[in-house]
Amino acid sequence: MRLVFIRHTSVAVERGVCYGQSDVPVAESFETEAEAVKKRLEAYRFDRVYSSPLSRCMKLAVYCGYNNPITDSRLLEMNFGEWEMKRFDEITDPRLRLWYDDYLNVHATGGESAMEQRARLEDFITDLCAICDSDETIAIFCHGGIIIHAMAILDRADYTEAFRHQPGYGAISEWHI
Repeated sequence: MRLVFIRHTSVAVERGVCYGQSDVPVAESFETEAEAVKKRLEAYRFDRVYSSPLSRCMKLAVYCGYNNPITDSRLLEMNFGEWEMKRFDEITDPRLRLWYDDYLNVHATGGESAMEQRARLEDFITDLCAICDSDETIAIFCHGGIIIHAMAILDRADYTEAFRHQPGYGAISEWHI
């Protein structure tokens, strides 16, 4: 099975703001970025198309011609709870220091940890393996955090390496499983 992860385009959020699962708008450059993604996706024929339910992913899927992707909340970006829509440098929560020291296992106040997000993705992939044929090609419109976990799970990359190679907005990452 071929899994093709497509990261959403740039967002209209100031750099340094923790937006995670907040449903933020896409940047003004959306159409230009989305057109480039659409052109790159012409090389694929998808048997199934999935998307995070957040509008930044859904909007890209629709722009690329996939008007009815299957939405799955397991593809959401990490839930930053009380930190959502706050600048990292303005968060006064003492848990932030704990999170910086162990971002994989410590969760944001009222949110989830990176390992909880990973578990969501692992569950999603397990379900795909159960319902899809081995020769299917699956599109997954999602977020940077999900793709980092895909690198860790499917490439067996350590997280330091995965974060160093985080795909940019509109990037396409592919794995055969």
